Amino acid sequence: MTKQETALRACEVLEEQYPESVCALQYEKPYELLISVRLSAQCTDARVNIVTKTLFQQYPTLESFANANLEELEQAVKPCGFYHTKAKSIKEMAIRLLTVYNGIIPDTMEELLTLPGVGRKTANLILGDVYGQPAIVTDTHFIRIMGRLGLTKHKEPEKVERDLRPLIPPERSSDFCHRVVQFGRDICRARKPLCEKCPMADFCPSVQIQKSSGKD
Repeated sequence: MTKQETALRACEVLEEQYPESVCALQYEKPYELLISVRLSAQCTDARVNIVTKTLFQQYPTLESFANANLEELEQAVKPCGFYHTKAKSIKEMAIRLLTVYNGIIPDTMEELLTLPGVGRKTANLILGDVYGQPAIVTDTHFIRIMGRLGLTKHKEPEKVERDLRPLIPPERSSDFCHRVVQFGRDICRARKPLCEKCPMADFCPSVQIQKSSGKD
């Protein structure tokens, strides 16, 4: 199979496996997704959801984040780790959204990248989930699984994004990324992937290598 064929087959399999494609982070307002993604760096989505349930009650508006006492905000996000850096960037991000963008999250990659704490992964998630634009969200699950499928040899998020954009149909790309994350948690785990339960085992190069080496 070519890379294009593998990518399309992966799309089909994951759409069957996970008919409902949803973001693991819980939010109601677009800026809350921005904050949640910032908190998710080096932290599980499950923990972030626990923290933000209280956080978004404590700071119910974008203005409240912009005006937050930094030390108090740090304590509120402390369970997510790296709380000094995360709290600072969240406050600065809220200020920039209000002063430059009138409280509206930008809808272009270039503008999103001007927000403190926002990189391409976060920007792609916003473009896909908030604005319905084509997006390749290169989190750790995505990078690992695309490598195992032979669709990229890179580990750097931007290079993986560049490799996958031509392979995944734009209209399916954002949902595909969410499905890959779920698949990575359920089956294609970092350690001890459940290859015997994998719906992509018949065309996954990593499984074939294991079989040929007698590790199955």
